[in-house]
Amino acid sequence: SNGISFSYRLLKMEEFFPESFRLDLKDERNAFFELCKEEQIWICKPSCSNQGRGIFLLKNPASLNTLQAKLRSTEEPLLKKRALHKAPRARIVQRYIHQPLLLEGKKFDVRSYLLIACTAPYVLFFAQGYVRLACGNYDAASDDLTVHLTNQYMQKKNSLYSQLKDETVWRMEHFNSYVNEKFRKTNGLPKDWVFTVFTKRMQQIMLQCFLAAKHKLDRKLGYFDLIGCDFLIDENFKVWLLEMNANPALHTNCKALRDIIPAVVYESL
Repeated sequence: SNGISFSYRLLKMEEFFPESFRLDLKDERNAFFELCKEEQIWICKPSCSNQGRGIFLLKNPASLNTLQAKLRSTEEPLLKKRALHKAPRARIVQRYIHQPLLLEGKKFDVRSYLLIACTAPYVLFFAQGYVRLACGNYDAASDDLTVHLTNQYMQKKNSLYSQLKDETVWRMEHFNSYVNEKFRKTNGLPKDWVFTVFTKRMQQIMLQCFLAAKHKLDRKLGYFDLIGCDFLIDENFKVWLLEMNANPALHTNCKALRDIIPAVVYESL
């Protein structure tokens, strides 16, 4: 693990985070419905959830209209009898990165770890994680969510999962040599791009998110947290943060994870 150094300039949001709107805030919701035109895909996620639950894609004007109507119908009773109704769970919409880099034709993202080892004083560590691939080949137009969402929980719903599960997770070393072999020359990348440029950018993004949220953390001796951070690389090798997850899955349901996860847990503790 590497301690994260503080010598980075701050990034602008659009340099690493897909354009996102909170649907529980009226101004942001209105701005989104003004902006979202046809022929763009948006991904809609509930906040404070995991395992891909409740995620859907907005792919056409009809699905946007349905969402807008649904939000209006939950809003109206709230105004009349606020005491009786719980507000619907907050959702965000995020611009879908529709030209992801593909590995063997499949969509993937990278799970890395941020360990907040201590909050008094703050001590942060970064740990490499693994690459999560979809079972099926990528097709932006597909209605099958397992083509779009790469986490293991979603992939288990794919009928091919049981035969392909050891291929749905790559170690970072495998990913690094694959990028060296397949993309280095054509894309003019430095050698070991994964362990140099990409790793530094993940650390830079994690640090910046930590600095943005640290005022909300309880500070007490003995407080720590392991956070799972998901990054997507597009075909221009731009690095996007998709989300940061508290309580990341530590299952070891395939060979690569049996190598990777115990070390992450052991080193964290």
